[in-house]
Amino acid sequence: MTPATDTDAGAAMFARYAYPPNELGYCGPGSGHDLLDFASAANDVAALPAELDMVERARAFDGAWPYLEFLAGIAGAASVMDPRVVEAYWVGNDLLHASDPATFAHTARTAFAGQLGADWAALAPGESPGPLPHHSFHVFTIYPWIGVLRRTGADAALNVLDNCRIRWGRVDWIDGDAAQVQCQPLTWNGTLLRLGAPRGERVRVADGELSLNAGVHPGSWVSLHWDWVCDELNPDQLDSLRDFTSRQLTITNRASGRS
Repeated sequence: MTPATDTDAGAAMFARYAYPPNELGYCGPGSGHDLLDFASAANDVAALPAELDMVERARAFDGAWPYLEFLAGIAGAASVMDPRVVEAYWVGNDLLHASDPATFAHTARTAFAGQLGADWAALAPGESPGPLPHHSFHVFTIYPWIGVLRRTGADAALNVLDNCRIRWGRVDWIDGDAAQVQCQPLTWNGTLLRLGAPRGERVRVADGELSLNAGVHPGSWVSLHWDWVCDELNPDQLDSLRDFTSRQLTITNRASGRS
């Protein structure tokens, strides 16, 4: 064990958000157990296992890596695991506003040129608000599910979009490995995506003795990815996640109008 650093904190945050889709086989190689182990170790001691090189682990996430590189360049960060960079991508912070939407749009088109079904209409130049390197952009613009939803209206497509985005909610109760969290689900009226009224969702907070964030308790505002609670959100993080999600929904709905 070695003393934890700021980069370790960023690595732990990356592990917390990357684990749920990795466990399901959607993003990144492997089963994700190493990410869960890494994040859980960060809950209990001010040190992290040195066996896992999180930069190399993140490089294998084809979706997240281009954003981390782009944000690290804006921040002048020595590592993509700088906490400002990791937080900007998954949750959102002021670093996103330092990015130029036109430059980012070019970067995204280059990095994901081969992505079938991407919503390139959302990258129309000169419009406000413009795209930013936030996880919600990847979910609603690069992944093909928004196109599937527009064509079919299928609940399955809406559910993927809702679970894949980083969403927020307030914890009602925790019982063992499970919790109920009040979240606003995505809704679709055939034309527009909106956030609906809060409803209770049963999600995971632990897998036996392992958890992504051990500090979560009833009343906590938390972030969720797929069926896991990832982190406890402070007020600034909660505001950022709400604001950048709303911004991206505005962009996506604008593109839906064109479609």
